[in-house]
Amino acid sequence: MMKQMIVKILFPILFLILLNACGIQKSKQDLPDLTGIEKIDTHRIRHNDSLFTIGKNSLFKNKYGIWELYIEGNPLELGMINGSLTRELKQKQENAIFERMEIIVPPGGYQTFLATVVAWFSRKMYLHVPEEYKAEIYGISRFSSHKFDNFAPPYLRSLYLHGAHDIGHALQDFMLVGCTSFAAWDSKTQDGQLLLGRNFDFYAGDKFAEEKIIAFINPDQGHKFMMYTWPGMTGAVSGMNEKGITVTINAGKTRLPLIAKTPITLVAREILQYAENTAQAIEIAQKREVFVSEAIMVGSASERKAILIEVSPGNIGVYEVDNSNQLVCSNHFQSKIYAEDKRNLKAIAESHSKYRYKRMEELLAQNDALTPVKAAGILRNRDGLKEAKLGLGNEKALNQLLAHHGIIFKPEEGKVWVSANPYQLGAFVAYDLDEAFKKFEAGNANQSLSIETETIPEDDFVHTKAYQDFKEFRVLSESLSKSISAGEKIPEEKITELMRLNPYYWKVYALAGNYYYQQKKYKKAIIYFKQAQGREVTTLLDERDLEKMIRKSYRKL
Repeated sequence: MMKQMIVKILFPILFLILLNACGIQKSKQDLPDLTGIEKIDTHRIRHNDSLFTIGKNSLFKNKYGIWELYIEGNPLELGMINGSLTRELKQKQENAIFERMEIIVPPGGYQTFLATVVAWFSRKMYLHVPEEYKAEIYGISRFSSHKFDNFAPPYLRSLYLHGAHDIGHALQDFMLVGCTSFAAWDSKTQDGQLLLGRNFDFYAGDKFAEEKIIAFINPDQGHKFMMYTWPGMTGAVSGMNEKGITVTINAGKTRLPLIAKTPITLVAREILQYAENTAQAIEIAQKREVFVSEAIMVGSASERKAILIEVSPGNIGVYEVDNSNQLVCSNHFQSKIYAEDKRNLKAIAESHSKYRYKRMEELLAQNDALTPVKAAGILRNRDGLKEAKLGLGNEKALNQLLAHHGIIFKPEEGKVWVSANPYQLGAFVAYDLDEAFKKFEAGNANQSLSIETETIPEDDFVHTKAYQDFKEFRVLSESLSKSISAGEKIPEEKITELMRLNPYYWKVYALAGNYYYQQKKYKKAIIYFKQAQGREVTTLLDERDLEKMIRKSYRKL
C-alpha cells in the first residue's frame, strides 16, 4: 500500500525532474565556507566504550543509555567535533534510516528513482538553510559512512536528512507523527512556575531511537542551549536555552510540498540559539520559509508563559491563551488565521488530533498542582477519554508506545528531564542546564552530569506482562500483515493469539476481517469488522473503511 502510494506520487513528477536537471546540479555544487577547516582538531581520545573527548568537548554514555554530548566553537568546529565524537553512532543512525527506507521502498530501481526525486525535491534547500547550519552539517557529514553514497554524497545526504521530519509528516497526511504537548503555569503548577511537557511521536523504526543524545551546545554566537536529539542531527525537535526559552514542534495538516525550503527543525534550532523571549522567537520564525505546516510551542521563563507559532508555506499565526494558566497542542492549529483553513478543519474532523487534545485537557483537569513527576505520568498515559480502553499502540492515546522521547522543562530553574528507552516509559533523567555548562566548560566531563536525586523512575508498566504481550503483538502483527499482503494462509491460532495479546485494539479485528475477506470467508470477515467497530477506532477515515469492508462482505454473500 505504501509502495503504491509512493509510486503514484513520484512518477508524475519524473518529467519535471528531467526539465530541472540543471537546478539539481547547482544544489550538488553548493558548499558552505570551509575557511579554517584544516586547523580544527578532530583527534578523538577514546577513554573507554562510554567516554570520548576532544579537548573540552566530550561524549559520555550514562547508566540510562543516554549519550551526553558537549561541543563548543564556531559552526564548522561544532560540526567537525560533533561528527568525530559521534562517528559510530551517526553511521549506525544512517543504517537505521536506510534499513527503514528499504521496508517502504525496495532496493533497486525504486530506490534509485527515489534518490533522484529527493535530489530534485531538495534542489533549492541550500538557498533556505542559514550558512552557519550548512557549515555545521558539512562538518558532521565528514564522518559519514560511504555506504550510501549511491543515494547521495555525505554532505547532501546529511542536508536532505534534516528535512526527514518534514517529509515524513507531509507523506503521512498519512502520519508518522502525532505529537502532543502542554504548558502550565501560575495556579496550575505546584510552585507557580512554568512547566512544559511533550511526547515526540516521530517513529522511523525501533533502531532509529536506540541511540539518544542530550546535546549541550556552546556556540561562538548566540546562547548556550541543550536539545534532545539523535546522531547526525543539528536541527532541534525539543530543547531549551540558557535564557529559559524552550522549543518543541508538532506537525500540522499540510499539502504535499513540491520543493524543500527551510526544515522546521532548523527554524526551531535558530530560535533556541538566538531568542530570549517570545517576540524574538516569532521574528525568527517569520523570516524563514518552511515547506510543511508545523506548530512551534515556545516557552519563556522571563515571561512565564508559552505560545504557539503556527507556520505553513506562505502563512504564519500566533496563538496565545487569555485568562488561562495552560496551553495544549496536538496536530491541528488554533490561531485565528487558520480558523477557516480547509486542511486544518479536515485534520480536526478526520484525524486523532482533537481526541488527544481533549484527553490532554482531561488529564490536566485531573492534576492540579502539577510537578515534573505528575507531568511524566500524563505523558505516559495510555488510556482514552474517560479512561476508555484504547488498546496498546492506538494513536488516540497520548502514549502510543512509539515515541522517540518524552521531555519535561522547568525553564525558570533551567531544569530538563529527558526520557530513556523505551519510548517515554524509561526514567526521565534530570539535568540542570547552568550546572552542566559550568562543569563542561571547566573540562569536568568524565562522568554523568545528570541529577540522580531528581530523576523520575521508569514506569512500572515496563515490567508487566501487558507490556511483554505488546512487544510480542508488534512482531506478530507485522508478520501476519506481510502474510496477508502475500495472499498466504494463516493458522487460525495465530489470529486468536493476536487478539489475546492486544484485546482492546481495533486494528487486531480489522486485520482478522481483512484476512477472512481475502480467504472468501465473508461471514467471518463481517464478524471481525463489526468487532473492530465496537472498539475505539482511530480516525474517521478508518471508520469509513470498516463500513466499506462490511458492505463489500455482505455483497459477496
